[in-house]
Amino acid sequence: MSDKNKKIDEEKHRSEKIEETGQVTLDKNEKSHTIHLITVIGEVEGHDNLGNNSKTTKYEHILPELAAIEDSGNIDGVLILLNTMGGDVEAGLAIAEMIASLSKPTVSLVLGGSHSIGVPIAVSTDYSFIVPTGTMVIHPVRMNGMVIGVPQTFDYFRQIQNRITGFVCSHCKINKGRFEELMMETGVLTKDVGTILVGEEAVAEGIINETGGISKAMDKLHAMIDKKKKTKQNNK
Repeated sequence: MSDKNKKIDEEKHRSEKIEETGQVTLDKNEKSHTIHLITVIGEVEGHDNLGNNSKTTKYEHILPELAAIEDSGNIDGVLILLNTMGGDVEAGLAIAEMIASLSKPTVSLVLGGSHSIGVPIAVSTDYSFIVPTGTMVIHPVRMNGMVIGVPQTFDYFRQIQNRITGFVCSHCKINKGRFEELMMETGVLTKDVGTILVGEEAVAEGIINETGGISKAMDKLHAMIDKKKKTKQNNK
């Protein structure tokens, strides 16, 4: 196969992967770093398939890819782009835990929004950014469908709530009391409970590290990769 045809096939494969999974491995740049890009968009889909008209992030796509990234000797770092309304709690926490457990440097960038279970995913990386107009909605756990009105049900809700709160507070600077205050705020969201944080507000609350766009996020990730490589060389 000629180099031209090989390049065409590579570009076709790249386009198909972006379309199917929202993921792509970026070409090695002048800094000799290979970065894998993952997008978390629409609704985080759990055990049930959503409608064909819904934009979703499928956890069965993300989890194997994260495992492959960890095992790969070619990928140096991971960039997570988020524009999600939230979704399935179990699936979202699974993705967040996988990202947090990666040994490769990771950076997240909140674009349009990272709401609900998108909050743990946004803070699961080593460093996080949010664009000035990006939003984060923090609210208590919601449950769809029939709910049995017994004490055990509410205890289960509380357990899920504690898992989310514990994860978020252990991966960013906000404390548990303040995070729960934001969750239970009644004067911000119309006919609902919770808080909307926009851009710098999320940074001021200690949830996100810094405001910035794609260039800042990429620069930070490259710097983290360089630092890790130098540390590894010095320890040899």
